[in-house]
Amino acid sequence: MKLKDIIKASRKISEPYCITDGGKFRLKDIDPDDTAHFTSENKPQAKEALQTGISALCELQDMLYAQDRWGVLLIFQAMDAAGKDGAIKHVMSGINPQGCQVASFKAPSSEDLDHDYLWRCQKHLPERGRIGIFNRSYYEETLVVRVHPEILGKQKVPAKLIGKEVWDNRFKDIRGFERYLTNNGIIVRKFFLNVSRGEQKKRFLERIDNPDKNWKFSATDAAERKYWKDYMHAYEETIRETATKESPWYVVPADNKWFTRVVVAAALIDALASLDLHYPEVGKDKLKELAATKKELLAEK
Repeated sequence: MKLKDIIKASRKISEPYCITDGGKFRLKDIDPDDTAHFTSENKPQAKEALQTGISALCELQDMLYAQDRWGVLLIFQAMDAAGKDGAIKHVMSGINPQGCQVASFKAPSSEDLDHDYLWRCQKHLPERGRIGIFNRSYYEETLVVRVHPEILGKQKVPAKLIGKEVWDNRFKDIRGFERYLTNNGIIVRKFFLNVSRGEQKKRFLERIDNPDKNWKFSATDAAERKYWKDYMHAYEETIRETATKESPWYVVPADNKWFTRVVVAAALIDALASLDLHYPEVGKDKLKELAATKKELLAEK
């Protein structure tokens, strides 16, 4: 397939899961088990589509790097065992490591807590020409911290700033921050891998039963299942309050990992295609230099 055809197909795949107007969003409208027009019978077709997408990403990323004007920030958020690591690994498998940087965010360190909550993420923003990936992000501040508000008390935030308006203020800050990034040539695309509670249970049990996956399991992760409804409410409101045309959320069905990866790849292709990427044009002086160098090389004995 030609690149323009892949871009067109990618937009068709990713568009149903793209949230640009948060006010109309309801989490219940996205089925975690959805696979669009793909079925288990044509699963190989989906995998082929992923490989085609990976090849297209390689080409687009090469132009992004060469042009050195835009940066791309991809943010991945999800409940545990939703498949963030696998999606990042597979979708980015064809990307030149020189043009990609990944940052994973866990519990804030003591140094992090001595700064504002955006500080630790700002340090890892992608350079121009590169794709930056955040495995979790500043959105933890409207998700985990919202579900467990006692965490706010440990963040050294002045008590008078922790009131009913704290979440609205954080949503406002995040919208402003992402608008600032966009205005400076760093486009933001956010992914919520929407796994069902039943599928998460299945994956947890697999991690317990399979010795090769024991290292992935954490009892703490399982304990968070008790707060499932609270998390879903937090995710829904976060997406509603921070989804914009410039920095959309993709709410990706995650019960079928193979389909999740297809949608993520398609969304990234669509994002890169929106930048009108091309290789830098060479001026007359450069062309003369190239011609002279070629002449010298051919003259060598």
